[in-house]
Amino acid sequence: MTPEALATLHARVFRTPPPWSAAVFAGFLADPLAFLLVEGDAGFLLGRAVAGEAELLTLAVAPDARRRGLGRGLVARFLYQARLRGAESAFLEVSAENAPAIGLYESAGFTRSGMRRGYYRTPEGTRINALVLSRALPLPPKT
Repeated sequence: MTPEALATLHARVFRTPPPWSAAVFAGFLADPLAFLLVEGDAGFLLGRAVAGEAELLTLAVAPDARRRGLGRGLVARFLYQARLRGAESAFLEVSAENAPAIGLYESAGFTRSGMRRGYYRTPEGTRINALVLSRALPLPPKT
Protein backbone atom coordinates (compact mmCIF):
# COMPACT_ATOMS: atom_id res chain seq x y z
CA MET A 1 0.00 0.00 0.00
CA THR A 2 1.20 3.49 -0.74
CA PRO A 3 1.38 6.16 1.95
CA GLU A 4 -1.67 7.79 0.33
CA ALA A 5 -3.67 4.53 0.44
CA LEU A 6 -2.66 3.98 4.06
CA ALA A 7 -3.75 7.52 4.98
CA THR A 8 -7.06 7.10 3.15
CA LEU A 9 -7.91 3.88 4.98
CA HIS A 10 -6.69 5.32 8.30
CA ALA A 11 -9.04 8.30 7.81
CA ARG A 12 -11.97 5.90 7.23
CA VAL A 13 -11.23 4.15 10.51
CA PHE A 14 -9.99 6.78 12.96
CA ARG A 15 -11.46 9.90 14.44
CA THR A 16 -9.74 9.69 17.83
CA PRO A 17 -6.83 9.49 17.72
CA PRO A 18 -6.77 11.66 14.62
CA PRO A 19 -5.97 9.89 11.35
CA TRP A 20 -2.40 10.07 10.12
CA SER A 21 -1.38 11.84 6.92
CA ALA A 22 0.39 10.29 3.95
CA ALA A 23 3.54 12.16 5.03
CA VAL A 24 3.44 10.49 8.45
CA PHE A 25 3.09 7.07 6.83
CA ALA A 26 5.88 7.85 4.36
CA GLY A 27 8.15 8.69 7.28
CA PHE A 28 7.44 5.38 9.01
CA LEU A 29 7.86 3.42 5.78
CA ALA A 30 11.31 5.00 5.32
CA ASP A 31 12.33 3.86 8.81
CA PRO A 32 14.29 0.56 8.59
CA LEU A 33 13.01 -0.42 12.04
CA ALA A 34 9.35 -0.13 11.01
CA PHE A 35 7.40 -2.82 9.19
CA LEU A 36 4.07 -2.85 7.41
CA LEU A 37 1.70 -5.82 7.23
CA VAL A 38 -1.24 -5.63 4.83
CA GLU A 39 -4.44 -7.53 4.07
CA GLY A 40 -5.13 -6.46 0.50
CA ASP A 41 -6.78 -3.05 0.56
CA ALA A 42 -8.94 -4.00 3.57
CA GLY A 43 -6.48 -3.59 6.41
CA PHE A 44 -2.97 -2.98 7.61
CA LEU A 45 -0.80 -2.91 10.69
CA LEU A 46 2.28 -0.76 11.15
CA GLY A 47 4.81 -1.86 13.73
CA ARG A 48 8.35 -1.09 14.80
CA ALA A 49 10.97 -3.19 16.58
CA VAL A 50 14.03 -1.75 18.30
CA ALA A 51 16.26 -2.71 21.23
CA GLY A 52 14.34 -5.86 22.12
CA GLU A 53 10.95 -4.17 22.14
CA ALA A 54 8.20 -3.98 19.52
CA GLU A 55 5.52 -1.32 19.27
CA LEU A 56 2.26 -1.79 17.45
CA LEU A 57 1.96 1.73 16.04
CA THR A 58 -1.43 1.48 14.36
CA LEU A 59 -3.91 -1.06 13.05
CA ALA A 60 -6.71 -0.25 10.64
CA VAL A 61 -9.37 -2.53 9.13
CA ALA A 62 -11.94 -1.07 6.75
CA PRO A 63 -15.40 -0.88 8.37
CA ASP A 64 -16.93 -3.13 5.68
CA ALA A 65 -14.23 -5.79 6.25
CA ARG A 66 -14.55 -6.12 10.02
CA ARG A 67 -15.58 -9.24 11.92
CA ARG A 68 -13.74 -11.48 9.43
CA GLY A 69 -10.58 -12.09 11.46
CA LEU A 70 -8.38 -9.63 9.55
CA GLY A 71 -7.39 -7.69 12.67
CA ARG A 72 -6.68 -10.87 14.60
CA GLY A 73 -4.55 -12.16 11.74
CA LEU A 74 -2.61 -8.91 11.48
CA VAL A 75 -1.89 -8.90 15.21
CA ALA A 76 -0.68 -12.53 15.05
CA ARG A 77 1.60 -11.64 12.14
CA PHE A 78 2.86 -8.60 14.05
CA LEU A 79 3.82 -10.76 17.03
CA TYR A 80 5.63 -13.22 14.75
CA GLN A 81 7.47 -10.49 12.83
CA ALA A 82 8.39 -8.69 16.04
CA ARG A 83 9.95 -11.86 17.45
CA LEU A 84 11.87 -12.42 14.18
CA ARG A 85 13.25 -8.89 14.60
CA GLY A 86 14.56 -9.71 18.06
CA ALA A 87 11.78 -8.24 20.19
CA GLU A 88 11.27 -9.89 23.56
CA SER A 89 8.20 -7.82 24.43
CA ALA A 90 5.54 -5.81 22.62
CA PHE A 91 3.40 -2.86 23.60
CA LEU A 92 0.78 -0.50 22.21
CA GLU A 93 -1.47 2.36 23.21
CA VAL A 94 -5.21 2.22 22.62
CA SER A 95 -8.05 4.57 23.45
CA ALA A 96 -9.64 3.56 26.73
CA GLU A 97 -12.98 4.03 24.93
CA ASN A 98 -12.21 1.58 22.10
CA ALA A 99 -13.66 -1.61 23.59
CA PRO A 100 -13.48 -3.68 20.37
CA ALA A 101 -9.75 -2.96 19.95
CA ILE A 102 -9.04 -3.62 23.62
CA GLY A 103 -10.84 -6.96 23.29
CA LEU A 104 -8.82 -7.86 20.20
CA TYR A 105 -5.51 -7.06 21.87
CA GLU A 106 -6.39 -8.82 25.11
CA SER A 107 -7.41 -11.92 23.14
CA ALA A 108 -3.90 -11.85 21.63
CA GLY A 109 -2.31 -11.98 25.08
CA PHE A 110 -1.81 -8.28 25.78
CA THR A 111 -2.50 -7.10 29.32
CA ARG A 112 -2.98 -3.64 30.77
CA SER A 113 0.31 -2.28 32.00
CA GLY A 114 -0.41 1.43 32.33
CA MET A 115 -2.49 4.44 31.40
CA ARG A 116 -1.68 7.73 29.74
CA ARG A 117 -4.20 10.23 31.09
CA GLY A 118 -5.64 12.62 28.52
CA TYR A 119 -3.36 11.17 25.83
CA TYR A 120 -5.76 11.58 22.91
CA ARG A 121 -7.70 14.68 21.96
CA THR A 122 -11.03 14.36 20.11
CA PRO A 123 -11.89 16.78 17.27
CA GLU A 124 -14.11 18.59 19.81
CA GLY A 125 -11.16 19.04 22.17
CA THR A 126 -12.13 16.44 24.79
CA ARG A 127 -9.26 14.43 26.25
CA ILE A 128 -9.38 10.61 26.30
CA ASN A 129 -7.13 8.29 28.25
CA ALA A 130 -4.96 5.73 26.49
CA LEU A 131 -4.38 2.30 27.91
CA VAL A 132 -0.89 0.90 27.55
CA LEU A 133 -1.05 -2.82 26.80
CA SER A 134 1.95 -5.11 26.71
CA ARG A 135 2.95 -8.74 26.46
CA ALA A 136 6.04 -10.89 26.44
CA LEU A 137 7.22 -12.49 23.23
CA PRO A 138 8.73 -15.79 24.37
CA LEU A 139 10.99 -17.80 22.14
CA PRO A 140 9.28 -20.75 20.49
CA PRO A 141 10.02 -24.10 22.14
CA LYS A 142 13.07 -25.90 20.80
CA THR A 143 12.31 -29.05 18.87
